[in-house]
Formats: sequence, structure tokens, C-alpha cells
Amino acid sequence: MKITLLAKNILGSRLFHLSSILAATAAVFVFFHIFFPVDRLDHTPLPFHIERGQGSYHIARNLETAGLIRSRGMFTLYAFFTGDAFKLQSGDYSLTPSLNAHDILGKFVEGDVVQEAITIIEGWNSKDIEAYLATKGIHSNIPPDAEGYLFPDTYYVQRGISGYELVEMMRKNFDKKFNENLKQETEKQKKTVHQIVTMASLIEREVQTPEDKRLVSGILWKRLQYGIPLQVDAEPDTYTYRGLPSRPIANPGLESIKAALEPTESPYWFYLSARDGTTIFTRNFEEHKAAKAKYLQ
Repeated sequence: MKITLLAKNILGSRLFHLSSILAATAAVFVFFHIFFPVDRLDHTPLPFHIERGQGSYHIARNLETAGLIRSRGMFTLYAFFTGDAFKLQSGDYSLTPSLNAHDILGKFVEGDVVQEAITIIEGWNSKDIEAYLATKGIHSNIPPDAEGYLFPDTYYVQRGISGYELVEMMRKNFDKKFNENLKQETEKQKKTVHQIVTMASLIEREVQTPEDKRLVSGILWKRLQYGIPLQVDAEPDTYTYRGLPSRPIANPGLESIKAALEPTESPYWFYLSARDGTTIFTRNFEEHKAAKAKYLQ
């Protein structure tokens, strides 16, 4: 009886030690495959794409094929164990063999995709924007009512973004920039946002500096008040048509929008842009003709 009990204790002890060894071996195995990169010295960036709706196993298989992880099975199990298997975001990534599986999984969960800078220049109209986006491989068909409301800025976007999504980003940025203070000032002046944006678009295409923009704003509002054609070179119709154009001619930046709301009062009625880019302001038509002869001929 004592021998049998002793044998059981010895067997139990050996099984415990064996299970401990197996557990430790499994832990080392998992740690090695998850936290040790394929090549910690190789920082060569490799493009990696995740399709929308692609499962973690297929992602792991592609990672293994690309030489970015040691084991697709361990990666998949780890993703499920951490609860991240259904949090992986689609897009284009830049990965290196020096990243371990844990770090790669973190990038997928955070959506740390490769981004591209899209810079919209102040004063561009919709056609300018469409042509520029085409050079980036982005097809866009901007609706006419978006003119003036595509805020000029640098947008960092995921590769493969659609033209529609980008236009919506620009519109939302305009709504953010044309804040409540600007809206209240517009209402205070008994004007509409559309009028301010239309005026700002003319100013944007005419002059460059903040001071000149406010002076030109004062001249154009004054001409409107007295029923005089605006005579803006950027919009030829304003030489015969009295009043603002029916819609913006371009997409103004914040400085031009503020200039439209904060015109500078002055004795000037005319202005022109000299060949060196400076703006010459004059008080009457005779002075304007003399300035044209001096600076443009």
C-alpha cells in the first residue's frame, strides 16, 4: 500500500514537472513567434495591403508569404487571443522585417496606413482641383454647387480614397473653418455666407497680401453699393454685369474670407497689379489710366 502511494506521488510529481516544462516550452515558442521579428536588422519598407473585409487568417498567410512574420498560425491565434482579430483595418501599410508580429498587429488595429498628402491651393477652381487629383490617380466629378466651399488645405488621406470622399473632406473642412464667429459677423452685416464666399473668391484671384485683400474688398463692396460693375479681371463678366457673380469663381482661403468680412475703408476706387506683383491703388479713373501707362506698358 505504501509502495503504491509512493509510486503515485512520484508519478504525479513527474507529470507536474513535465507539464511545467511543456507549458514553459509553449510560452517560449509563442514568445519567440510573436515578439521576435523575422530580421531585427532589416528595416527595408515593404508594401502590404489589406482588402476590405479580409479575415485574419488570410492576412496572416499573406504576411508569412511576404516574409514579415514567422508563423501564420501563431499570428492568427494571437489575434484571436488578444481580441483583435475583428479589429484589423483595411488599407495600404508599410511594414519591415524588423517589426515583430505584435507590433504589426498593433498597426493593423490602429489603422496606421500609408497616407498621401493632397494639397489644394488657395484660388483653385473645381477644374483646377479635378486636374490635380487626376495626377494623383483620383477621379473626381465635382458638382457645381461645391465651388467656393472646397477649403484649400493639405489633406492627409489613405491611398485609394475616392474623389467623392475627398470632396466631402474639403466641404467639412470649410464648415469647420467658417465657424460660428464668422457666421455671426455675416448675419450682423446682413449678408449671406454665399455672398461672402463669392466676394472672397474674387479677392483670392485678384491680390495676394492680407492688406491688399482688405483694400480690394473695400473697393468691391463700395462699387456694389453704388451699382458700379466690379470690373474684376478674374471674372470678365463683371465688366458688364452689375452685382456679384451668381456663384464663387474659385475656392478662397481663410484670409480672403476674412477680408470679405473686414474690408478696409479707403479713398480708392481702382487698383491694378503691376508686373512685379505689387498692387497699385488709385482714387479715380484718370489716376488709374496713368498707373496703367506707368506699370503695365
